[in-house]
Amino acid sequence: MPAAGQASSGGGAVAPSGQSGGSGVQSGAGTSAKPGNVVISASGDGITIVTRASALLRNGLWFSGTAAPKDAGDVVEIERSGPRTNWTWQPTAEAQIASDGSFSAVWQTNHIGRFAIRAILQGGGTTASASADWPTVTVTVYRPSLATLYGPGFWGRKTACGVVLRRTTIGLANRTLPCGTPVAVYYQGRTLIVPVIDRGPYANGADWDLTMATGRAVGLLGSATIGAVSLPRGS
Repeated sequence: MPAAGQASSGGGAVAPSGQSGGSGVQSGAGTSAKPGNVVISASGDGITIVTRASALLRNGLWFSGTAAPKDAGDVVEIERSGPRTNWTWQPTAEAQIASDGSFSAVWQTNHIGRFAIRAILQGGGTTASASADWPTVTVTVYRPSLATLYGPGFWGRKTACGVVLRRTTIGLANRTLPCGTPVAVYYQGRTLIVPVIDRGPYANGADWDLTMATGRAVGLLGSATIGAVSLPRGS
């Protein structure tokens, strides 16, 4: 799984809004990184789905699970919903249920963003679309891109978003995302949601400039490829 992404201009799920002054910190932003490359699962309507919470763009994200043995031979459809699907459920992958009730499928991730993923029995008709009990998990797909660190020499100065930069400031710079946009950063199995607080970077071919405090939180010590994706405000 990733040692790493980017939301670049537009990213995967930027909410429509203008720039914001002040700190721009969004709900969900924090100072402590959390494990990102973790196994997640859900059960409902006799189906269990298992996958990982994080994936990188254009990589395979595997799904496995179980259904009732009586459903052997039937097809489980993996569907996703999110900003890229206009919040409607779209087919993502499918698998045939084995004689012991197990199944597995893979999605070659082709969009970045945070998605709800569910498993349903194909052919469930109106029941499949209306059921609130199909097992559902949340997965974040990150784009790999280059990040750098900044801070020394700028302590005490205001950023382009009006934030006074300090050694403890959590945030990052991007050339195009609106100030305050929450961005999920992934590096070496750790993830952290931080706000856009500045403009840049403009050198070294990098897409992101992380504050020193942000770098420390995820274990980034210098320039490296990370995973990142912009999220809807309020994430």
